[in-house]
Amino acid sequence: MVELMDKVVKTGDDSRLVMRGRQLSSQYLAEFKTGDERKAAAEIALLSYKSAQDIGLAASHPVRLGRALNFSVFYYEILNSPIPAWKIAKEALVEAKDEWDTFCFGQELGKGSASIMQLLQENLTLWTPDIMDKAGDEIKEASKEPDEGQQ
Repeated sequence: MVELMDKVVKTGDDSRLVMRGRQLSSQYLAEFKTGDERKAAAEIALLSYKSAQDIGLAASHPVRLGRALNFSVFYYEILNSPIPAWKIAKEALVEAKDEWDTFCFGQELGKGSASIMQLLQENLTLWTPDIMDKAGDEIKEASKEPDEGQQ
C-alpha cells in the first residue's frame, strides 16, 4: 500500500489525503511489525510526517491539528520519544489557540478543531510525568562525573 501511495505522490498528485494515508498506514505497520520491518515502517512514517509538516493550512484547521496529534502519538508510542511528542503537541496547541479568535471556521470545522485540541491537551497532561522523568534522567546523566566510581 505504501508503495502505491509513493507512486501517486511521485506522479504529481501529492494530495493531503495521499500523504495522510501514507503516514497512517506506515505508522500502523510499525505498531504491529517487529525487528527490521518495524524499523523500516517507522522510518517511512517519520519521513512522511516530516515532509508534510508545513501543509499550508491555518494552525487551527482540523486537518493540521489532526496531523500534529497523529505525529505526536507516533513519536510517543512508536519511537518511544516522549520529549519530541510533547513538543509537537504543545506547539500545535499553542499555535491553534493563538489564532483561534482570528480565524473563522464553519461550525463543523470549528467543532473538529476543538475536539482535536482537547485530545492534544489530554495527551500533554498524560505525557507530562514522562517528560519530567525523562528530563530528570537526562539531568542525572549529564551531572555524572566521567570518572565516577573509579578510585
